[in-house]
Amino acid sequence: MKDVISLGVGEPDYSAPDKVIDACIESLKRKETSYTSNWGLIELRTEITKLFKNRYGLDYDPQDEVMVTVGVSEAIGLVMTTFLNPGDEVLIPDPAYLAYPACVSIAGGKPVLVPTYAENEFKLTVDELEKKVTPKTKAILIGYPNNPTGTIMEREELLGIADFAQKHDLIVISDEIYCDLTYEGEHCCFASLPGMRERTIVMNGFSKSYAMTGLRIGYVCGPRESLEDVYKVHQYEILLMQQ
Repeated sequence: MKDVISLGVGEPDYSAPDKVIDACIESLKRKETSYTSNWGLIELRTEITKLFKNRYGLDYDPQDEVMVTVGVSEAIGLVMTTFLNPGDEVLIPDPAYLAYPACVSIAGGKPVLVPTYAENEFKLTVDELEKKVTPKTKAILIGYPNNPTGTIMEREELLGIADFAQKHDLIVISDEIYCDLTYEGEHCCFASLPGMRERTIVMNGFSKSYAMTGLRIGYVCGPRESLEDVYKVHQYEILLMQQ
């Protein structure tokens, strides 16, 4: 059909900038094709921490609070495998990116879909979260701007989710891969909210911002104690991929 926009894949409708392509080519010309640290290149991790400091006022140590992943897709699976025990429940706003409940299930957890509604612009509310939380709830998995609805949550709205997480002692897993595709207002990093840095795992990458979906470069930021556990899983997943 003509004049139909596909919303089936999160693929930007522009190409990667020339400087990205040129940097890839120059890296290959320098024969930079060997193994790296399982944490990722320290130069890249350092630049990521600078971004978070400049944009959100957040301080992360590039040595052990930032880890480069095979896109955010790997990051989602890693975090679920690391933190979930069999039967642990994860609250997920619905509609949701199809990989969210799948990764929870693969890790032995139970995805619990929390409904959102068109009349509220598909925004997640504390009232709906309270209806779904149980003693088995371990975490909230959110992604704003949202895939597939495009919903954006303002800082004031996210503060209620943060209070809910602290009230029920939950981990917040925040997928912020679409942060630079925020066209109204400013993106709010969930970890920048009061009291949330130490209980939030932020997942992001370069796929959407720079149209680099096929290069599979993502990253995870979080408190040292959490990232060290995620690293233990990541290093052996990567080991299997490298063989």
